[in-house]
Amino acid sequence: MHLYSMTNSSYKKNYKRIFGLVGRGISYSFSKDYFMRKFKKEFIHEVTYEIFDIPKIEDILSIFKNPLLKGCNITIPYKKSIIPFLNKLMPEAKSIGSVNVVKINEERHFIGYNTDVLGFEFSFKKDINKLSYKNPKAFILGTGGVSRSISFVLKKMGIPYKYVSRMKNKDFLVYEEVNQYLLEDYKIIINCTPLGTFPNINSCPPLPYQFISAQHYLYDLVYNPSKTLFLKKGEEKGSTIRNGLEMLRIQAEESWKIWNSLK
Repeated sequence: MHLYSMTNSSYKKNYKRIFGLVGRGISYSFSKDYFMRKFKKEFIHEVTYEIFDIPKIEDILSIFKNPLLKGCNITIPYKKSIIPFLNKLMPEAKSIGSVNVVKINEERHFIGYNTDVLGFEFSFKKDINKLSYKNPKAFILGTGGVSRSISFVLKKMGIPYKYVSRMKNKDFLVYEEVNQYLLEDYKIIINCTPLGTFPNINSCPPLPYQFISAQHYLYDLVYNPSKTLFLKKGEEKGSTIRNGLEMLRIQAEESWKIWNSLK
């Protein structure tokens, strides 16, 4: 449902504030259920959270016109392409070049934030500290907006990484180049692609999984299904695995703090 189609008087009467998720092909998202449960549990009234599934980023202009919209989350594939439509970027979002939260202030200025960093760092650090890797290296699968947030955290933690992409680029590996010898060196594999997301649960990044071992750690930013084919293949080999649900919860709570702050 598009926000800009909901302009009748009864709708305006029911809600004073609207928030939502902007992306493409995002009917699978848990975000609406998460926030609606939160509103009910915390007795937050006259507020709703909607899914805004738009075919192209330019449609954001129609969404932004609604005066009841106070903020939104941004997901695949618009975390980078949303930036030209914003009035201001907070320092971390500007440094990373990726936005997953937009706050709309009283002046109707659109301000971009990045809370993916916080969500990923919190859950990732817990696991890596337990695993006690010596000189770990990581593969980042995918080169979209969220991969920038992941590389930001890895850089901060001093973990060397390489991007793996479908497209040939001097700065990236392509999947065909990932072999047994590289996988012996790169024990951390982080999936930043939508591969394996419901309903396409039988797809996964094209890696040589026969060389994955119990020494590997697989993190999938996908959270629906809770165990993707990528994670299942790692689990079969004894790898430590984690999905993106905790990251989603953390960044969702941070979004709510941002939307309700006075800044």
